[in-house]
Amino acid sequence: MANQKTREQTIIFTQMVAKKQGWVLNPDTAFYNSLVDGLTQNYNRYGYYHCPCRDSEGSRELDAPAICPCVWSKEDILQYGHCYCALYLSKEFAASGKEPQAIPDRRFKK
Repeated sequence: MANQKTREQTIIFTQMVAKKQGWVLNPDTAFYNSLVDGLTQNYNRYGYYHCPCRDSEGSRELDAPAICPCVWSKEDILQYGHCYCALYLSKEFAASGKEPQAIPDRRFKK
């Protein structure tokens, strides 16, 4: 694929998303870096920032809901303080010092 993203470009992308939404990036450096690596790998594989915590359906159209930030992130952050993969946290959750926990995958909620 001709249009590859670097790790640094993905970091800038996550910073821009967090700033625009009023969120905070996960402060756990190793965890954050693993998510950045997954997003970068997925971009370079699929051509879009597919959530590294979800399986790809193999097409942009089918994967659209899971393109970072996923369509479920705002609701998850409001309810749980962080998104499904815990890349993005609410400012309040980040300030609380709590650790993100596993949350239900809204993809499968009806």
